[in-house]
Amino acid sequence: MLASCASRAPLPTAPPPAPVPPDNTVRADAITHPKSRWVPVPWSELPGWNADALYDAWNAWIRSCEKPAAGFAALCADVRRLSIASEGEQRAWMVERLQPYRVESLEGAAEGLLTSYYEPVMVAARKPGNGYNVPLYRTPASLGSRKPWYTRQQIDTLPQVRAELQGREIAWLADPVEAMALHIQGSGRLRITEADGSQNTVRVAFAGTNDQPYKSIGTWLLQQGATRDASWPGIRDWLTANPQRQNELLWQNPRYVFFREEALTGSDAAFGPRGAQGVALTPGRSIAVDRQSIPYGTPVWLATPGPTASLQRLVLAQDTGSAILGAVRADYFAGWGAEAGELAGRLKQTLRLWVLWPK
Repeated sequence: MLASCASRAPLPTAPPPAPVPPDNTVRADAITHPKSRWVPVPWSELPGWNADALYDAWNAWIRSCEKPAAGFAALCADVRRLSIASEGEQRAWMVERLQPYRVESLEGAAEGLLTSYYEPVMVAARKPGNGYNVPLYRTPASLGSRKPWYTRQQIDTLPQVRAELQGREIAWLADPVEAMALHIQGSGRLRITEADGSQNTVRVAFAGTNDQPYKSIGTWLLQQGATRDASWPGIRDWLTANPQRQNELLWQNPRYVFFREEALTGSDAAFGPRGAQGVALTPGRSIAVDRQSIPYGTPVWLATPGPTASLQRLVLAQDTGSAILGAVRADYFAGWGAEAGELAGRLKQTLRLWVLWPK
């Protein structure tokens, strides 16, 4: 996953487009997918098309060319060649070779929902002790033969499950709420103290789940009337006031994630984890989508008016998620660390998408 576009000052954006009312008349030249339809439009419909720093997205596109989607493989030689071209040359090539399509629901709705995710950075230890007592596990041997596997509560409490997981620990965290956040995001970076006392940074990447359903602990608190703030800070405030109910809260989410350890060296450190397309994610330029609406590897024009973030830019569909469902739905990869986590925790706003498909 090269350098983040966050290092550049944001470009001025045009006013957000006026909402497009649903149009239930299906055009003859529209393309229909299982969960969406694509309506061809002129480039002038794309808000901010002439203002985006396309070179910031080009590295994400080159990554997609490692495993190109059907229809894009023939373009990848040009994509690589144009990595050193000017923005004007990149933009002219896109206009020549690609056709924009507005993404709509099958009912004709062109607006949807944008959220965000990130890669947490956490302090960890290779051995338990000194407050580090929350394990991160590799996949257990019986994971494939028992579906669904044990719930989060059973993993924490049943002796036979604990025995099966013994020796499968990758590292240990000090905070069970941080561990829950890591399970929800699916990957993270660990600043880890090794057994010999040396320091190292590694990635723990998604390796599998217990096949139990995901349930939001924040939603549970809201339903209980325990808080009005279901953000991570709000959850932490509630736990500070109710430390004796920590397990009760965490066990509301039966889903449990297992990880694999990956080295984090060289250029790997400048990209995120591998998404569902199988390529490394690029901060600010990769999105997760519903693959029944948009295939992996597709360049997409994304526009969202705020209030948390105003974005009009080229992104690549390179990932998915269990909650990323629907035609006009995207999860924006914000990067890693505290700043990315702050954005990911707050971003929930309206969205419009245009796929850029080969002519």
